[in-house]
Amino acid sequence: MDFWGTVLVLFRRWYVVLPTFVLSLVAAAAIYSTVPTTYTSSAVLILTTPTTGGSLPTNPRMPNGLTNPMLNFDRGLSISASILIAAMGTPDMAVEMGAVEGGDTAFKVNNGSSNIESLATGPYVFIEGESSTPQAAKDIVVRVIARTKLELVNRQEAVKAPKATYISAYEAVPPTEPLAQRGRKMRAVAAAAGVGVIASLFMAFTVESFVTTRRRRRQEAAKGVPGPAGTPPAEPSRLNGRLPAGTPVTRT
Repeated sequence: MDFWGTVLVLFRRWYVVLPTFVLSLVAAAAIYSTVPTTYTSSAVLILTTPTTGGSLPTNPRMPNGLTNPMLNFDRGLSISASILIAAMGTPDMAVEMGAVEGGDTAFKVNNGSSNIESLATGPYVFIEGESSTPQAAKDIVVRVIARTKLELVNRQEAVKAPKATYISAYEAVPPTEPLAQRGRKMRAVAAAAGVGVIASLFMAFTVESFVTTRRRRRQEAAKGVPGPAGTPPAEPSRLNGRLPAGTPVTRT
């Protein structure tokens, strides 16, 4: 059926389409009210080397020159950041942070990209927390920052790095104020509205098919033609209460 034929059916069966669509809108409103609003907060850490660099001087009387940590980024910091991102993304770490699967609180740690192959792209650690309340979203970010800094220290202790050369994590962007995220609610509403439109079309064409079939059977019965399902033709005496023309009448 072409577009205008479909529109004609919808207009002709408006008494079916309208109630079905109204019910779908009511369902969408109910879904919108039941899907909770979530809040997100984020932060960015930058790994920096100490001002004296990443190595100790061989001659204590000739110490390393002081360097601005913000101007001393090398690939080693990028690799260290990727190690932290991988460590903070494990399921055990999620449980430790209180972000259990299916719970209201969750967090993500990455380098600003979801591509796992590009982890070592810079000394950046992006942290995002999500929860059902603004305070919980900000709290999870604060906890993850503290745990990331502790993980950085533990990793350097494990390789027995001199404390004077320890990498530090600087909060380039402190935890932001939580923002409401309504994308999940809107997706649920859009899905409900789409189902409502499909249901309206289905009901309209179902009624149209039923009415058309019934009308055709009546017309065939009026002509004395067997129906599509093998229905025997109607008896002449039952055709609108009159006998067809030319039918002999027996008088007693």
